Amino acid sequence: MATINETMHTDHQPSEVPLTPLSMLDWAVTVYPDHPAIIHGDRVTSYAQYAARCRRLASALQARGIAPGQTVATVLPNIPPMLEAHFGVPMAGCVLNTINTRLDARTIGFIIDHGEADALLTDTEFAPMVREALEHCQRSPLVIDVDDPEGPGGERLGSIEYEALVAEGDPGFRWQWPESEWDSISLNYTSGTTGNPKGALYHHRGAHQGAYSNIIACEMGRHPVYLWTLPMFHCNGWRFPWTLPAVAGTSVCLRRVEPAAIFDAIGRHKVSHFCGAPLVLNMLSSAPEAKTARFEQTITAYTGGAAPPAAVIGALEAMGIHVIHLYGLTETYGPSHYCAWKTAWDTLPLEEQARRAARQGVRYLSIEESIVADADTLEPVPMDGETMGEIMVRGNSVMTGYLKNPTATAEAFRGGWYHTGDLAVWHPDGYLEIRDRAKDVIISGGENISTIEVEDALYNHPAVLECAVVAAPSERWGETPCAVIALRPDVGAPSAKDIVAFCRERLAGFKIPRHVLFDDLPKTSTGKIQKFVLRERVQELRDEQMVR
Repeated sequence: MATINETMHTDHQPSEVPLTPLSMLDWAVTVYPDHPAIIHGDRVTSYAQYAARCRRLASALQARGIAPGQTVATVLPNIPPMLEAHFGVPMAGCVLNTINTRLDARTIGFIIDHGEADALLTDTEFAPMVREALEHCQRSPLVIDVDDPEGPGGERLGSIEYEALVAEGDPGFRWQWPESEWDSISLNYTSGTTGNPKGALYHHRGAHQGAYSNIIACEMGRHPVYLWTLPMFHCNGWRFPWTLPAVAGTSVCLRRVEPAAIFDAIGRHKVSHFCGAPLVLNMLSSAPEAKTARFEQTITAYTGGAAPPAAVIGALEAMGIHVIHLYGLTETYGPSHYCAWKTAWDTLPLEEQARRAARQGVRYLSIEESIVADADTLEPVPMDGETMGEIMVRGNSVMTGYLKNPTATAEAFRGGWYHTGDLAVWHPDGYLEIRDRAKDVIISGGENISTIEVEDALYNHPAVLECAVVAAPSERWGETPCAVIALRPDVGAPSAKDIVAFCRERLAGFKIPRHVLFDDLPKTSTGKIQKFVLRERVQELRDEQMVR
C-alpha cells in the first residue's frame, strides 16, 4: 500500500516553488508601493521606484550580454545602487559578488579573476584602487561607474555610468525564478589563514531562510527603519538587504560610518535597528553627542566580534540603544547564532547583563543544528560552561562550498557538519560562548585579519629573524594586531615605526600591526612558537601605546 506521501507526489506541484528572497521585494511593492524603501541624503525612494529600478538593472545587464550564471561584482559603499544590486543582479539570473572596499588592489584583482566577474559596479571614489586592481586582472569585465551625488566623485573608468545603464532597462522586466533554489545567488570571499581568500557560495534557499530568520532574531515588526552602519560587502550585509522588503522596512544609507552622522540619522529618521562591529558601538559611546543623546524610540543594535565592555553597553543603554550580540561567519551567510535576550536578565546588575550579552548564544532558525563538540569524534561536550569544543553547524544558511576549492570544502564539511574552527564552551542553559579562535584569526573593527598573512609580510623585512602576530586588546577596535619580532643580530635594528611603514606598503590598512614588540619568541620543545604565551604577554597593552 502506498504511503500518504507517495500518493500526494506529482512531478509539477504548484506547492514546489524554489525559495528565493527576490519574491520579498515583489510582496513589498504589491502591498506598500508608496512606503519609503531607501533614504539617501535628501532622496527618498519608494518601494514602487525601488522595484522598478531593480528590474531595470536586471534588464539592462541582460541586454549588455551579461548572461544567467555569470558573476557581477561590486566595489561600492552603502548606497542605493548596492541595495539595488542585491535584487537586480540575481533577477538577471546572475551571481552577486560584493567586494570589500578595504582590501588592497592585488586582492581585489584576484577576486575579480577567481570569481570570473563579467561586470563590475564601482564607485568613482575608489577609482585609483580599482584601476590598479584591473591592471592585475586577466579578465576585462564590463565596468560600470557609480557616481553617487552624496560622494566625493572621482575618475570614471568604465564605458557607462550606472544611472545611464539603469535608464536603458525595462521597468516591467519579468525576472525568472531560479530553476533551483540551490542555484547560487551570491559569492562572498573570506580571508583564510593562508594563501588567497576563499569564495563562499550562497544559494537562494539559504538567503531566503536567513532573511526570514533575521526578522525573528532581531525582533523586526512591520516598517522598521534600518541604518546601514554595517558594510553590505560583509556577507551581503548579514542578509538585511533581502530581509527589509519582507517587513516593508526602510533602509537609511550612510557612505561613511561617523558618530555625528549616525546620531543625526537615528534622531531624524527614527531609526529602530542597526548592526555593526564593536568599533561602531565604541565610537558612539565615546562621542561628544553621547552625553546628551536620548532617543524616544526603541533602538536595537546588533554586534559581532569581541563583545563590548560593560561601560560601553551602559552608555548605549542610557541613550536608549539596546545591544544584542551575534555570531557567525562568511560561510554561514553572516549571523548563525544570537544572544536571545531573556526578560529575567533585565533586573541583573549591569556587569552581569554585559556578561550574559557577551555570549554567542543560540542558533538562528535557519541553522537547523548547532553543537559544541570534539572536532575529531563529533561528540558534543558537556553543557558545563567549562569543557571546550569546536562550534559546528548544519542547516539552510550554510554555504554550498568554496568556489573552485573542493579540498577546502571537504575539510570544512567533514563528518557532515560545517566546522567553524572556533572553540567554545556550552553553558547549562544551552547558550554557547567562544573561548578561543582555533585559527588565530584577529577580528579588528569587524574585519577578519589572518595572522599568517601579516607574518608573511613581516618575514620579508631583512631585519626580521622570527615573528608572531597575536591579538592585543583595544577599547576602540575590539582587537588589534600585535607583532612580536626577534631581530637578526647582523642587521641594523629597525624601529617600530619602520616596521609599520614596511607593512603599509604590503598590507591593507586594517591589517597593519598597531603594536610592535622586539623580543625573543617562546617556543615548545619542538620549536613551535607558543602564541598563548604571547597573548598573555600583550594583554596589558593599551590603545595609547599603539605605533602611530
